[in-house]
Amino acid sequence: MTDSGRFKIGGDLEVSRLGFGAMRITGDGIWGEPADREEALRVLHRLPEVGVNFIDTADSYGPFVSEELIAEALHPYDDDLVIATKGGLCRSGPGIWEAVGRPEYLRQCVHMSLRRLKLERIDLYQLHRPDPKVPFAESVGALAELQKKGKIRHIGLSNVTADQLAEARRITEVVTVQNRYNLTDRSSEEVLAACEKEEIGFIPWAPVAGGELAREGGPLDRLASAHGVTISQLSIAWTLHRSPVMLPIPGTSKVRHLEENMKAGQIVLSDEELKSLEDGASRSA
Repeated sequence: MTDSGRFKIGGDLEVSRLGFGAMRITGDGIWGEPADREEALRVLHRLPEVGVNFIDTADSYGPFVSEELIAEALHPYDDDLVIATKGGLCRSGPGIWEAVGRPEYLRQCVHMSLRRLKLERIDLYQLHRPDPKVPFAESVGALAELQKKGKIRHIGLSNVTADQLAEARRITEVVTVQNRYNLTDRSSEEVLAACEKEEIGFIPWAPVAGGELAREGGPLDRLASAHGVTISQLSIAWTLHRSPVMLPIPGTSKVRHLEENMKAGQIVLSDEELKSLEDGASRSA
């Protein structure tokens, strides 16, 4: 169903560029069980059927619920399935996220994710967010140590600056960066440029554009109507066109929305259409 192309994470994990973000298969506020647990499991079962072999999750989603559902639905895993997870955020309630980057906490996060996901090694483990109370090098160094022990295959970062990416790369190899990025929020352009230069995968979270650009009758709405697609589909398609290292991970808890999102990989946009969207985004910023 998807024709988004392929990308090799770390040079050896080949994935479809259009993956799945597993944050939304939890309850309100990304807290607790999903409202429709069986539908969430159906979404996960449907992933290989629509061509998805890259799932992004985190121990903080639920917390723990997303990882547990992935294992319940898909273990034993297909040989080509790549599961990325994240650690470094602590949850004390719905909508509450606190960065905790202490090495001992990250070590615990990795070992518990291994247990929940029923894995001996995590293909891609990402620091969820730098902790301002902990030296960044200490957090990254803890993951590098776990990688040497065989608990992690590849290391990624999330919510980082270009300077933080450079600092981390002096400590260990970094194969992905996951930052907020969409047509109306391109504050991570410098990070994306660094990823392109080094062939590091860039995972845009919140890939669907909003605001004035996406209003009824606006540039996104008009172009989406011309292609017979939704604004969400067009937003995802734009990220795929934006860069060859882009790995969007739209998420949902509904099979219908999953199938709709995956069709974004079939949308072809001309250079003129891309320019009109980007010009419209600049004017509405």
